[in-house]
Amino acid sequence: MRPVQAGRREWAVTWPIKIRLGVKALLATLAMLGIVIALGVLSLMVGTMPVSVADVFRAIMGHAEGMVRTVVVEWRLPRAVAAMVFGAALGASGAIFQSLTKNPLGSPDIIGFSSGSYTGALLVLLGTGTVSFAAVASGAILGGIGTAVIVYALAFRGGSKGFRLIIVGIGISAMLGSFNSMLLLRSDPDAAFAAAAWGVGSLNGVSWEQVLPASVVAVVLLLGAMLQTRPLREMELGDDTAKAHGVAVEKSRFLLIATAVALTAVPTAVMGPVSFVALAAPQMAKRLAGASHSLMPAAAMGALMMLGADFAAQRLIRGTVFPVGVVTLSLGGLYLVWLLFMQARKNGSGSGK
Repeated sequence: MRPVQAGRREWAVTWPIKIRLGVKALLATLAMLGIVIALGVLSLMVGTMPVSVADVFRAIMGHAEGMVRTVVVEWRLPRAVAAMVFGAALGASGAIFQSLTKNPLGSPDIIGFSSGSYTGALLVLLGTGTVSFAAVASGAILGGIGTAVIVYALAFRGGSKGFRLIIVGIGISAMLGSFNSMLLLRSDPDAAFAAAAWGVGSLNGVSWEQVLPASVVAVVLLLGAMLQTRPLREMELGDDTAKAHGVAVEKSRFLLIATAVALTAVPTAVMGPVSFVALAAPQMAKRLAGASHSLMPAAAMGALMMLGADFAAQRLIRGTVFPVGVVTLSLGGLYLVWLLFMQARKNGSGSGK
């Protein structure tokens, strides 16, 4: 990491990829990552069988045996890793969509890509009767990508505009929601109940068999998204400005959308659709980091939100473990009301001038 002399205080992270961050954004990101690590260690320590911090580190380093290793490495660590990596993926995905649409409501939850992933998984679960992780994951990814292609094609009129993407996405999301309900209502009750439970979004019962390959893919996608930070920031200034700076706007926009859809689909394939992390994380990170829709702070905030929500889901009521999606849905609903209120207030003050 080294300082950049470019007229304003920035730092360049040069490994594994080159990224420039403002000083405030960098400090906020490091602070969030520090909290994520501390909360992650705490989540490995507490539970039905408490484990000391020393035993946690011994287990992670491979020096623990017996129940301590089983509890920490086999039971709790996959869940913590999934929460951190998948939360970061959703946070970065939300930041990309909100930046492209230039609207805080432009998250994959709102414009239908999460619903598309859920539809793809439902078709596999209910249509074939298989519960194979690879099959369900493939269905979720194809469903998300297919939805993105449809939304992008319908919103394209000599170029894709953010507002059109949101409007078309909301319409497609409503149609997919109805289709998903029809699938559940017309299916065998036991299969429909299992699929509906999966649709809430949960990390209960995840194992390394699911988490490891999905995390590797998510990390690769995150690095790919970071590589596209420059064209994303250029397009925040407007398509004309971005073109003047040498950015191939439509090509970059398509690549960014494809990356963001994959960043949503991969976590959805493992834990089901988890609402509001992609919506709220970029906005909260922006308020902390004081930057535009920078991907790294949004990813760190997404990891923090998901890990915190999953920790609360396990500890809110003793003896009961909620799906993490229930917690994010409850808190996210309040956030959405506040966000809509602030938008209405902003629009009202703007029209009064």
